[in-house]
Amino acid sequence: MKRYEKFVLEAEKGITFEVSEGTRGELIIRALNIATANVNSTNYVNPPIPEGYKHVCGEWNNGFVIERCSDGSQFVWIPVGSLDSNGTLDGEHFSEKFGRRNYMNNEFSDDEFNEALNDELLEQLESVKKYGGFYISRYNISKREGKPQSVKGVMPWVNINFDDAKKVASTIEDNEAVKSHLTFGAEYDSVLEWFIKTGVRALAEIAEDSTEWGNHWNTENSPRKVVETGSREEWCANNIYDFAGNVDEWTQEWNESSYRVIRGGGCGKYGNCYPVACRNFDNPFSNYNNTGFRATLYIK
Repeated sequence: MKRYEKFVLEAEKGITFEVSEGTRGELIIRALNIATANVNSTNYVNPPIPEGYKHVCGEWNNGFVIERCSDGSQFVWIPVGSLDSNGTLDGEHFSEKFGRRNYMNNEFSDDEFNEALNDELLEQLESVKKYGGFYISRYNISKREGKPQSVKGVMPWVNINFDDAKKVASTIEDNEAVKSHLTFGAEYDSVLEWFIKTGVRALAEIAEDSTEWGNHWNTENSPRKVVETGSREEWCANNIYDFAGNVDEWTQEWNESSYRVIRGGGCGKYGNCYPVACRNFDNPFSNYNNTGFRATLYIK
């Protein structure tokens, strides 16, 4: 019998493999369809509170806010398990509760907008399946003495390129229970879908015109500049501030030119031209005065 030391596994897009060891030491390889493997916990109504954090306000369905005791940084629970299965992780099948949404007829593929399901995103998927949701920073990330934080009433951290934003986001939390990272497109769209699901924002306010709930150029009485985090209550949705407008936000999604996708539409953009669902993109090596970022937490 010929023994093969190397072998190759091939499958259609949307199929992943699970490798494990059998009871007799044999190698077991299972092919899993992401759409059927992504079964979210129904315990999303009881958000986990990591060690070192405390609950400060809100309920699971309107903005459950936790605060880090060491510096006051706040994060909001996104109950993915309560969403409709209309998102995508593979770019083809829209059958996921956790995933990107096609609000503006975007093309999700290797040649258009892409987001690989590996490393951090795969870990987050497993966490969402386990707990039924994830946490995202309540505010745009700012800095105090060079350290990143998610707090109210300070200027967002802008003029930062994608690589640096990703590095900084990864340092916000890193211990045995929690790990932070720069927001993915799948996470960003899950937040938007939650806004729609709870009725706090209509689809038109997300995909067509975000003027009324963000610091956009054409907002009435707009300061037309980046302002402090959490400046106005009308710019809040389910206890998350400035998701639309104020600063553009780097995400880990990319386009066909490998430029990184930025979301939210900043204070220098019109809310009816660059609504919060719009996938704009920029050179990841460049710094922009109105571009900042958000962070999400991976609960282990």
